[in-house]
This record gives sequence, structure tokens and C-alpha cells, in this order.
Amino acid sequence: MARTTHRSTAGKKLYAVRDKSGKFKDIQTYERAHRADLAHKSKAEKAAAASKTVKAVKKTAAGAAGKAKKVAKKAAKTVRSKLGGALAAVKRAAKKAVKSVAKKAPAKKPVARKAAKKVAKRPAKKAAKKATKRAAKKQ
Repeated sequence: MARTTHRSTAGKKLYAVRDKSGKFKDIQTYERAHRADLAHKSKAEKAAAASKTVKAVKKTAAGAAGKAKKVAKKAAKTVRSKLGGALAAVKRAAKKAVKSVAKKAPAKKPVARKAAKKVAKRPAKKAAKKATKRAAKKQ
């Protein structure tokens, strides 16, 4: 809508809107009309704002997914490190047990040594399984 500018008797700037016949349809002060123009958003501005919010939502969703993945990896890493330490301790204990049993067995009979090693490894395997289960429950 075309506006023509005038001045009031007080000296304020006025906007006058005319209809098709040329009569004044609306007269507003420049201050009020300008404020109304600023408050009104064009279609292009609305579309830009909408696309900006969509991008922001996508970005936060991707960030949240990445963060969750990172946390899961960290938890898995801590479980692995704790289990690794427990398994290493169990293996060391098993080796010691095998050595002590092997020393007690007569040196001439290799069959007895093998049997002693098997017997010594059984409790070590059970202990390793228990340690893994405990660590998994804690996490």
C-alpha cells in the first residue's frame, strides 16, 4: 500500500493511506506506523527463521546421539580395563598354582604334570568368570 507523508500541526510526521478513489483511508503517525512495520515479518523472514530452527533441532539431535555414543564407548572401555586387570590377576594366580603343583608332581611322569595343570586351571577359570560377571553388574 502506498503511503504519502504529511506533517501534523504539532509538527509530527504522518503517514496517510488513500483508497482507490483518492480519499484518506487511514492516517497514522510515522512513529506508530514504523513500529507496526517492524513488528510485522515478511514471508521470507518467517521461512528463514523456520529453517534456522529446523537446523538447530537437527544439530542438537545429532549432538545428543554423538554424546550418547561417546558415553557408551567410555563405559565399555572402563569395563574392559577393569576386567582386564581382574583377568590378568587370575591368570597370574593360575600360573603360580600350576607351577607349585608341577613342582610337587614327580618329574619322571609327564602325564601326572598335565593332570596337575588341568586341575590347577579349573578354579582359575571359575574365578575369571565370576570376576567378569561382577564387573558387568557394577556397570
